Amino acid sequence: MRASDKPHNSQFTPQHMSKFLLTTLNAKYIHLNLAIRILYDLNHNKANIDWIEHTINSDFNEVAETCASYDVVCFSCYIWNISQTLKVCEILKKINPHVKILLGGPEVSYEWEKVIAYPDVDYLILGEGEIPFHQFVTNYPQVKGIPNLVTKENQSKLLPTPIDCNFNVTNLTNRNPYQYDDPKELRNKVCYIETSRGCPYKCEYCLASLDNNVRNLPVDTVKSNLLYLMEHGRIIKFLDRTFNLKKDFTIDLFQFILDNHQPDNVFQFEITADIFHRDIITFVQEKVPSGLFRFEIGIQTVNQESNREVGRKQDFAKTSDIVNQLKNKIEMHLDLIVGLPFEYFINLKHSFDETFALYPEELQLGFLKFLKGTPLRINHEKHGYKFDENAPYEIIESQFINQEELHKATLIEKALDIYWNKKRAINTLRYISSKESIFDFLLGLGEYFDTNYHFHKHILSDIYEALYKYAKTSHASDKVLLQLIYLDYYNYNKIKPYDLFGIEPDRKEQNRTLINLGLNIHQFRYVYFPVSFNVSHWLDNYEIINDNDLLIIQFTGRDNPIALSGNRIKDRSN
Repeated sequence: MRASDKPHNSQFTPQHMSKFLLTTLNAKYIHLNLAIRILYDLNHNKANIDWIEHTINSDFNEVAETCASYDVVCFSCYIWNISQTLKVCEILKKINPHVKILLGGPEVSYEWEKVIAYPDVDYLILGEGEIPFHQFVTNYPQVKGIPNLVTKENQSKLLPTPIDCNFNVTNLTNRNPYQYDDPKELRNKVCYIETSRGCPYKCEYCLASLDNNVRNLPVDTVKSNLLYLMEHGRIIKFLDRTFNLKKDFTIDLFQFILDNHQPDNVFQFEITADIFHRDIITFVQEKVPSGLFRFEIGIQTVNQESNREVGRKQDFAKTSDIVNQLKNKIEMHLDLIVGLPFEYFINLKHSFDETFALYPEELQLGFLKFLKGTPLRINHEKHGYKFDENAPYEIIESQFINQEELHKATLIEKALDIYWNKKRAINTLRYISSKESIFDFLLGLGEYFDTNYHFHKHILSDIYEALYKYAKTSHASDKVLLQLIYLDYYNYNKIKPYDLFGIEPDRKEQNRTLINLGLNIHQFRYVYFPVSFNVSHWLDNYEIINDNDLLIIQFTGRDNPIALSGNRIKDRSN
């Protein structure tokens, strides 16, 4: 919600009651915060509570003004918003010195002593918030003895971090935290839903590993809320750390989605691929239409020594098999982490090349973060780790990877995002990956781009110009590579772009060739160029067969371009 929007008001508004505001700074406007919705839903009939959302890009003065009329303002805090939240708190206290500020969420639940020491912060809630927040708002200003609540008065007493105060999720039965939203706004947002809390795994870099008690929400309530989001929302993301943990539940909910989803719905799940049950595979292959589901899979590394060191189990061969079996139906988003123990730069290269060869729709190359409360952060000196003391606490160096190598990895990550994740050079990169190390190629391309262009300030033609010039330098004799760069450039534009590479014939010759092939030059626009490979075989199989062919791109001006083979067109006309 924008900072200029009015807060969502509670119906419980006795004038003598303290006024509470639940709020947060989301990473993006399209994101929603499920936590403050749940807390509002559980408590708005018991206290005078409003809620509102902003973003980290909001004007902090406007955010503070929105909050200034409340007695207590409660912020939901994460690594992506903690620094911005503290700035808002500072401004808010200047506007209204009497306002009390409470922070909650994972970012303040561990190593909280430094946070409560901020002069603008009055209270912290550690860990899961439902129980302490309920007691806080129903007893305020008498807050002594509330579990997991840190105040200025008790900050010197070392509390357990956090106290075991898990909420009984059956208390969410028949509750819909999205009922207070304008249904029309949900259509353009990412709507989050949880079917369980906790994680069965103990990966030492992950906060979820600290709660191994997996608790399942009531199935009927999950389905009811999901039905509401399918009707009013579009993108629905499940927050479960391992959605496919229970086979029967997974299939049941998949079937419920198939029975009730709207035409433009998309569903995103975080799964563990190497435990994916064969019955779920069969169900997906037989019943799930392409494009409806997205799977997020944390590969992180293929190095088993690294996995063992952080308490993680993964069978990459099984994971790869599952990905390959399902990628014709499921959009795959895979993740790797740079900087894990025993992951030297050469190991990172191997992990990257092996994972890229699965050709997911999106591959994220993230950098190890030392989250508060995680064993990896607590024991960081064991492996000589240094990390940024400010959120998001990213790795600076270790005994396995130095700063120069980490910088190289950032260049690979930027090139990967520009050329693969944004689908600007799919053909080029698949071709390279089939012949050599895609890691090395993206590193060279990233270095070339960084030297000659600007990662944070460039235009589309820069992207293809850089790719073309780098390829001509690094692979001077590879004609196919340059031809595939031409294909990617023209294929990315819905409207025919200008001749960036100087390969198009003059208009008369072009029209004569196209008419001879039986193509309608009055209905569509075209570009073509001779290539030294079989176009049809490449488009169908991503395999190069040497052949002289004509690659034709057809533009409608509305839809994505269509790549055609001149040889195939000739064969059909004969």
